[in-house]
Amino acid sequence: MSSLPFRAEFEPRYGESVPVDENIQRITVPNRGPFTFHGTNTYLVGGKEVMVIDPGPDEDNGHYDAIVKAVRGRTVSHVIVTHTHMDHSPLARRLARETGAPLYGEGPHRPARDLHLGEINALDASGDKEFEPEVTLSHGDVIEGDGFALEAVFTPGHTVNHMAFALKDSPYLFSGDHVMAWATSIVAPPDGNMVQYMQSLETLLALPQTVYLPGHGGRLNRAHEFVRGLRAHRRMRETAVLHRIRAGDETIPEMVAVIYKETDKRLHGAAGLSVFAHIEDLLHQGRVICDATPSLTARYYPA
Repeated sequence: MSSLPFRAEFEPRYGESVPVDENIQRITVPNRGPFTFHGTNTYLVGGKEVMVIDPGPDEDNGHYDAIVKAVRGRTVSHVIVTHTHMDHSPLARRLARETGAPLYGEGPHRPARDLHLGEINALDASGDKEFEPEVTLSHGDVIEGDGFALEAVFTPGHTVNHMAFALKDSPYLFSGDHVMAWATSIVAPPDGNMVQYMQSLETLLALPQTVYLPGHGGRLNRAHEFVRGLRAHRRMRETAVLHRIRAGDETIPEMVAVIYKETDKRLHGAAGLSVFAHIEDLLHQGRVICDATPSLTARYYPA
């Protein structure tokens, strides 16, 4: 179904500060897994004064020490978070506290919509509910650094508080988990929202930056071409979900078994959440109906 040119080649070099370009370094957290790939990428941006983007999880894995080593002799001027998942934001509090740098983010962790009666948030444990930014960001806000600037780009979808950051006057955009070279992003209701996700892809296409530095995996060159492919891929998934419902599949597990038959079964739970996100969009469009309150266990029919 997908013709996206995913790239699995990536050398994390745990514990090292890896140069990406002049005044940009990457340190990868050793937290590899089916949803984190080789680990979360922390980015250092700047020279004598450094912005730290996505410090990662607050775990005893040596990553904090790697950050401290990489910024030794320099000043941490800003601690910035793309979104409040446990693999991205918890260490930001410790780093901000120890360095005295202000903590930036869109806002606290929250769902994209209220839970329906009886609904359980399947990914509730993945949210960093203790995150509170010192400086709250809105779309278009500019964070001034030492000779450079980041522009906040509001990109909800993966989470409702997801931000990407465009390095002004450069080809680079720190894309967080919204766009990655190795896989599609998880969009899981109620924290995520497919309508917002698709709108955020359009937001990225309107920007001049064409090289993305994602939250997991390697850099993404020719990013606009990839984003257009990602947009088409999501629309194909939506069409596939609608086709399965019209073919008689009523439950999400039935749909996942067919649509994701080539996908690692360890990821079928996440795939079900993605199907649910597409179904919410189809319900919004009036193209499908539900036998009860929409949920992972409800039954769905053609409108």
